[in-house]
Amino acid sequence: MHGMRAMHQGAPQSPHVGVVVIGYNDAAHVRDAVRSALAQGPAVQQVLAVDDCSTDGSVAALDRLAAEEPRLKVLRRPVNSGGCGSPRNMGLDAVTAPYVMFLDSDDVLPPGAVDALLTAATAARAEVASGLCVRRELPSGLEQPWQAPLYQAHAVLAHPARLPRLVHDTLCVNKLYRTGFLREQGIRFPEGRFLYEDFVFTARVLAAGPRIALVPDPVYVWHVRRSAGRLSLSLDRAGIDNWRARTRACALVYDILLEAGQKALARAARAKFLDHELRMYVRELPDRDAQYRRAWWAHTRAYLAAYDAADWELNPTAPGRLIARVVLESPEPRDLPRLRELAARPARLLPPYARTPDGTPVWAGDIPQVTLTPFLTRPLPSLPLAVDAELRPRAGATSLRLRLHDLYGRVARAGPQAVDVEWRRREGGHPDRHRTSVLTPAGDGVSWTAEASVDPGALGAGTWDLRLRVRFADGAQREVTAHAVAGAGLLRPRALPSVRHGVLLVRPYATRSGALALRVATGARGVGKLVRGRLHRLLH
Repeated sequence: MHGMRAMHQGAPQSPHVGVVVIGYNDAAHVRDAVRSALAQGPAVQQVLAVDDCSTDGSVAALDRLAAEEPRLKVLRRPVNSGGCGSPRNMGLDAVTAPYVMFLDSDDVLPPGAVDALLTAATAARAEVASGLCVRRELPSGLEQPWQAPLYQAHAVLAHPARLPRLVHDTLCVNKLYRTGFLREQGIRFPEGRFLYEDFVFTARVLAAGPRIALVPDPVYVWHVRRSAGRLSLSLDRAGIDNWRARTRACALVYDILLEAGQKALARAARAKFLDHELRMYVRELPDRDAQYRRAWWAHTRAYLAAYDAADWELNPTAPGRLIARVVLESPEPRDLPRLRELAARPARLLPPYARTPDGTPVWAGDIPQVTLTPFLTRPLPSLPLAVDAELRPRAGATSLRLRLHDLYGRVARAGPQAVDVEWRRREGGHPDRHRTSVLTPAGDGVSWTAEASVDPGALGAGTWDLRLRVRFADGAQREVTAHAVAGAGLLRPRALPSVRHGVLLVRPYATRSGALALRVATGARGVGKLVRGRLHRLLH
């Protein structure tokens, strides 16, 4: 936060910024969002709270706040729009400040955010200033930076084409815009129930070619409430309509950028779809029912059919490209466990690996057009590794058994020596001290095994993700996740006696991407809470 303090010391204090806060039936959180905007200090000229026809008392709560704060104005839509674009446009139309920001009712602005962005924008004479967004998982509080590579240091871009990776940051809320720039360019959000409206808005901003200032400080806290009774529009991905809405938005992004002559940005947007959207939904695909899978597969094939040769040139051996090729070449869903492994982050390749009758490696034996050959020329640091992991009870402890698979001799030539085993607590805090285990050839000529002990009592309560670091003969290291081996009761919860906690409930499970994770509950109260949570998830 040192950079934030440095920015704040020289920050302009005259009121220049209007903050548009939108909400619908979110009385529990909207006041916190508004207060976080007002708390930014004198740089905030006005806060416009746009209510999208709520029925839960949100307006009354905002009116009480407005009676105490003259900078706050409450706007009400007469009918619910069903989306986020229309209320944002309403707020944008009402802004009188030279600069504008957007804030959702269930998120907050961290202290100093407005000053940091306004200082950067005015110093660089930029139409847009963009800063780091932090995703905060609730109720755990675990924080993850969003698109962190873009925000490593202060930077000024004369044109977005100087940094095509900008298309990866599709959020509209971690940015400060010159109000006149948006109005001169006619940049608005799609109206009505249009999911992923910020994709389109951001594309329109980039298409206009603004001067952009990048700020490495946290300027927005995005609250992710996956256990909420009503998921946000973007998190509710259970229905096929969500995927159709996402691909529709991505197609519009491409068209907007291409029509503006921004070919590099348009190509980068299509590459981003393969690396982000496609991989994210493929990780969830095996968990969907057969009807969803068929509809998803058919829709995705039609979408990818619009790609041309130039669209495949950016990083042609990346996992998303191979997944896309399989989808294009197969008329029906296939190889879903393998695709999910490849879609994981980091990517894994699930063995065994198929070959054609003449020995040529291929993705699947009956799809010769989709080949693993490009992987054979990739350097080891970018090669997907496959590691299986299983937890087995052992007298007085639990054993973690690992198996590293070869890939056409590439891994064998690198000489795997050992693996560091580390458990990272998802709720935050220090990870468990890593343990190093020797990798031993398994005797089948195509894999290596290692074993490490696990003490759930020492880990303590929480959800723990397994992370491995494979060490090779030349000193190279690769961090990977491990595929959770199922079957024979391997992922069955177990109650264990504990001198320290009395009782432990240990539940290994496979994450959405198939990786091994571990939930540990301590004591009778913790065990009861975990059981109740499990029942709630099963029922809902």
